[in-house]
Amino acid sequence: MPRDTLTRDQIVEAAVAVLDADGITGLNMRRLGAQLGMAATAMYWHVRSKDDLVVLAGDHAWSQIELPDLATTGWREATTVLARGAYEMVSRHFWLVPAMSTHLVYGPGKARYDDCCLAAYESAGFTVAEANQAAATVLMFVLGAAQAEGSEQALRAHARRGGGEEALRIAIARAEEVAGRYPRLTTHSTSAAGMASPFEFGLATILDGLASRSARSRPAARGE
Repeated sequence: MPRDTLTRDQIVEAAVAVLDADGITGLNMRRLGAQLGMAATAMYWHVRSKDDLVVLAGDHAWSQIELPDLATTGWREATTVLARGAYEMVSRHFWLVPAMSTHLVYGPGKARYDDCCLAAYESAGFTVAEANQAAATVLMFVLGAAQAEGSEQALRAHARRGGGEEALRIAIARAEEVAGRYPRLTTHSTSAAGMASPFEFGLATILDGLASRSARSRPAARGE
């Protein structure tokens, strides 16, 4: 691929693919260049550094979330769709939460998502300050739940990079053996089958609380 036909969007999409496979530590310009059939130096015509690329890739991930139409969707349904969209996106891109702890991942994709969240909570009757708090509370829960979901992917990516697949299998078997010593862990794991996922349970609980808080201070808003 000639350098003058390579675009920043192509580089970012390729970076996302590398990050999905190997995480942040697996991303470097040489690996990226090889994936695109280019010299590593060609990347620097479009991005300043690996850190810049991680930020662009993270914002690209946020832009993948489909937003609800607030004109036709009640606030409760809209915020549920937004939370699920973020959860599914972060679960796919297990590297994103670690990246957000070391990089300021913010651009058009993240801003677009945040703006829609705030508008949804404002439509519930929350003040500007309350909408900010509600959106932040739900997002913190979503990121934590998705990070837990993505931890297995991160472990497997780490094992692949170090050739430690067998060591990971042994570690998992050891963890299961330790958990087996505690009856409640075994009982609760078995009884959870067929129930709503912890994410869905937690999201519904938080939104129930927000709905109750809104109802106590003002008339019922559209969508409750």
